[in-house]
Amino acid sequence: MRHRLKDVAERAGVSVKTVSNVVNGYLHVRPDTRARVEEAIAELNYRPNLSARHLRKGRTGVIALAVPELDIPYFAELARYVVTAAADFGWTVLIDQTGGRREQERVVASGITDHLIDGLIFSPLALTADDLASLDGTPMVLLGERVDHGPADRVMIDNVAAAREITSHLIQLGRRRIAAIGSQRTPEGASARLRLTGYADALRDAGLGYDEALVAPASAWHRADGAAAMRGLLTSGVRPDAVFCFNDTLALGALRALHEAGLRVPEDVAVVGFDDIEDGRFSIPTLSTVAPDKEQLARLAVELLANRLDGERKSPAPRELTAPYRLELRESSQTP
Repeated sequence: MRHRLKDVAERAGVSVKTVSNVVNGYLHVRPDTRARVEEAIAELNYRPNLSARHLRKGRTGVIALAVPELDIPYFAELARYVVTAAADFGWTVLIDQTGGRREQERVVASGITDHLIDGLIFSPLALTADDLASLDGTPMVLLGERVDHGPADRVMIDNVAAAREITSHLIQLGRRRIAAIGSQRTPEGASARLRLTGYADALRDAGLGYDEALVAPASAWHRADGAAAMRGLLTSGVRPDAVFCFNDTLALGALRALHEAGLRVPEDVAVVGFDDIEDGRFSIPTLSTVAPDKEQLARLAVELLANRLDGERKSPAPRELTAPYRLELRESSQTP
């Protein structure tokens, strides 16, 4: 038997309106009254009818998360945190993979289909700030660096500072020929450019020269790309003593190529990555990396979207928030 708001009110000896106030989190309820209502809710195992609530507000109760690739573990792990954070608002999350394709990104930015979603958390690659501003929009929060100072709230991490810090870690180990894997020159490569900037800044700060021969491009950031880039560095005659890979999947590929070449990690070549995916905690050796706070990043994005949906939708000032990160230093850069 599904209990109604009226049943809770009768059990607690209060009005239906008071129960509604407690369920909806209104603050102006006396503590003893709130306690009686919460006790009645627990005794009756009452669950709010979220569908009815969403309908009253003209909403579906569904938001979307759109990312370029679910094959990249970072996005899969981030999606889990978004789903968890959204559940606190009673939302269901529809997850879409755009492949970084312009037309697919336009579809999701336009709301997918009329009235299907209430809002969007979006990591675009192809669309620009002008593209997004021209769409008659679904409320959205942007992830990452591709759209700078755009028409919507944005959550990111400080890629330049993080890349500088992880490269400085390698320098502090005494490494002097530090390669970088993952550079990209395309418009979509905003993260790559920022991480390359941080890498170059760390070298300059240490008085080390920037050597283009030590920078290996990767059009995609998968394991195979990291392995191919590492093999290319080795066969070109360049012999790095450390490698900063622009994400962890590139680093896992680089580890494989170094193993095939008979080089020891970290004794011969130290390796670090970026993203702190779970695979890196179980690789041999375990992978040193930049660890963005993915849980905090997801929560900030969901809360920004909730604020827009609850009355700030037409605010003229999009906000940009930065989630923290830390270094996770493991076996791949720590000599036993």
